[in-house]
Amino acid sequence: MAEKVKRRARDPEATRADILEAALTLLSQDGPDALSLSAVAVKAGVNRGTAYQHFETREKLVADTLQEVSDRMFRAVFGDPATIGERDVEKVDMVATTERLARFAMDNTDLCRIWLLQLLNLPDPSTDPFWREYVGSIGRFAETPLAEDGIDVEVWSVISLAGNFLWPLWARSHSHDETERGILAERFVREMLRLSVHGSLNEGKVPDVLNRISGEPTHGKDASLSVVRRDT
Repeated sequence: MAEKVKRRARDPEATRADILEAALTLLSQDGPDALSLSAVAVKAGVNRGTAYQHFETREKLVADTLQEVSDRMFRAVFGDPATIGERDVEKVDMVATTERLARFAMDNTDLCRIWLLQLLNLPDPSTDPFWREYVGSIGRFAETPLAEDGIDVEVWSVISLAGNFLWPLWARSHSHDETERGILAERFVREMLRLSVHGSLNEGKVPDVLNRISGEPTHGKDASLSVVRRDT
């Protein structure tokens, strides 16, 4: 009698990981609107019922897939979340951190762009682990003697992340291979560090800009009008 083939024991964690991996692939290719439990199940090689066991709704699937992007980015840039509270922000290697983020963004161009757009639409972005640590670390740095006075932590965080995640789109359109993409990533790192250290303006030549940033922020109607007013 032929020996029966032994059925492989179920591994729920591995199945969930396979489903998330399939979801990440579809998310990268077509964006969150294309994610469905049926499509992800087919991509992962599981039946739809199994997919529903792990993710009860499409909304849950989308949320957990974006959470996976955040978690991978966190580990790539900052390290193990379990030890992140041990970091002394004044001793963090700014160059290495900037390089790791630029490299992750270059290697995961579409996922990072989609993640950022979804983050900016959240009522409370602090629920995202990567954003919480990113803006938090900049905030802690802003309170140290190493930082200039008057840093708007939230604005700087959004601007720098947007740059990190949009530059790879430029790189993809203006490079032919991995080597050229690496060169473009290095250019971005150097410019981000230069901006962090020096800024882009000659202070002695732009007194009006210095006056503007040394005053109190403007808000509401007056703020928008200040862009177009001219002296009469």
